Amino acid sequence: MRLVAVGRMKDKAELALVDRYLKRLRPRLEIVELADGRGSPDEIKRREAQAILVACPQQAFLIVLDEAGQTLTSPAFSAAIADWSALGRPLCFVIGGAEGLDASIIERADAKLSFGTLTWPHMLVRIMLSEQIYRAQAIAAGHPYHRSGRP
Repeated sequence: MRLVAVGRMKDKAELALVDRYLKRLRPRLEIVELADGRGSPDEIKRREAQAILVACPQQAFLIVLDEAGQTLTSPAFSAAIADWSALGRPLCFVIGGAEGLDASIIERADAKLSFGTLTWPHMLVRIMLSEQIYRAQAIAAGHPYHRSGRP
């Protein structure tokens, strides 16, 4: 599995949170960080899109984080990862930059996910995605990390 993210994570506290989950993941999640684009918003998105496509394996099942994407429960996300993995294509998650994702990436995506209608800083999305992938693996393994009981 790979996560392609625009922007470099520099804050030590944020890095520690991502690393907490990366250490637990099997298979591991490889993170590829891309430089932020320069120029007009359209030019930035176009350049970032080119870099994203180069960073993703050619036959990858592309999952983009997008505000218009589908919102899933954690168990549904776990099932989706299992279904996507069963296709035999490498999974590649994508987090765009500050200007968002270019239409070419949205169109290329095999799946679109949203963490809700709130706007989240990209570094927090990276942390939340890493945790949710770990949670999905724990759910699939029957591990008690995910507590699904509600009053």
